[in-house]
Amino acid sequence: MSAEFATRVDAFINTSAVASQCVSNLATQVGFVGHSDWRVPVSINQSEPNNTWVCSPHTTYARYAIEELERFGHPVLMKPLSVVCRALGGYLWRARLDDAVAINNWLISTNLYPNLDPQVLQRWTDETVGRWPSHAVWFRSLNTRYTPDWLAALNELGFTLIPSRQVYLYDRIETRGPRNLVRDLALLGRSGFTASSAQDWSPVDYQRAAELYALLYLEKYSRLNPDYSAEFLRVWYNAGLLVLSGYRDGAGVLQAVVGTFELGDTITAPIVGYNTALPQRLGLYRLLMATVYNRAARSHRRINLSAGAAQFKRLRGGVGTMEYSAVFARHLPRGRRRALAVLSTLTSRIGEPIMRRFEL
Repeated sequence: MSAEFATRVDAFINTSAVASQCVSNLATQVGFVGHSDWRVPVSINQSEPNNTWVCSPHTTYARYAIEELERFGHPVLMKPLSVVCRALGGYLWRARLDDAVAINNWLISTNLYPNLDPQVLQRWTDETVGRWPSHAVWFRSLNTRYTPDWLAALNELGFTLIPSRQVYLYDRIETRGPRNLVRDLALLGRSGFTASSAQDWSPVDYQRAAELYALLYLEKYSRLNPDYSAEFLRVWYNAGLLVLSGYRDGAGVLQAVVGTFELGDTITAPIVGYNTALPQRLGLYRLLMATVYNRAARSHRRINLSAGAAQFKRLRGGVGTMEYSAVFARHLPRGRRRALAVLSTLTSRIGEPIMRRFEL
């Protein structure tokens, strides 16, 4: 593993006790497997109810899926698929889907991965099964474009792949790229808002940043998203886990905020929020995404912008790519293995084709 990855892991573990308590809808125990510079964070769950999706496979594949179907609103598909999801959700809950240990889970929407060492991967898996023998072993946020080697290695170890969502990836940000991207980058210099780094923030600013994130991710999207508090943002920023910046209006009030998590050659943006009551013509979301694009261009990094706002991301060069979870359950009772096989089959044969067809 790289020195950067080891440093990130140390920072995450050192702050995990505080940070995990600062996400009100998160119930998990945070730990690690591996040794020395080969450590990796894990989340350990015991089927806690009403958990946020970043630690709950049940929420991901049942509760969140139902909400997404309602937003999708297809007149023919919505009702029968909702029935399937509700029935599947009950079945998976009874099968204790959320008795799960997720390796390399950073408690954010998109986990980034270091360079692969297959021997370390085998040791992580063996250690996890040995310490939590009644739990399935999960990896999230895998895709064929940025982590194909991880997918192949996990498949070889006997993990089952389960499609989860379609994410949008940018291999390179070109300042002379798609017209919409160029226009958004130009907005950085003429938005009418003043850029503000978190190094200058007061406690009031952190509270405002958490409120702006909640306006977008909880109020507009889903309360199943993690409810990050001001203290979480402060702790992660001080630990070097988040790069946080915002934009102030003429009165000095933060009206938009973005936080990036960066590892190796990839950036993702788990924190995005803005004042949704302000007119859309002000372009606050465009301004925040332009900030991410600009940071990636300057640092020569690629971007994983997760799911959502699909058309917006495609128009700026984002490539829709299927994301997968990988789960190991060979050590579990037959009934629980069967439930995971059913989930894999349904998501592969029904969920993935629909996500690809409608570019969700």
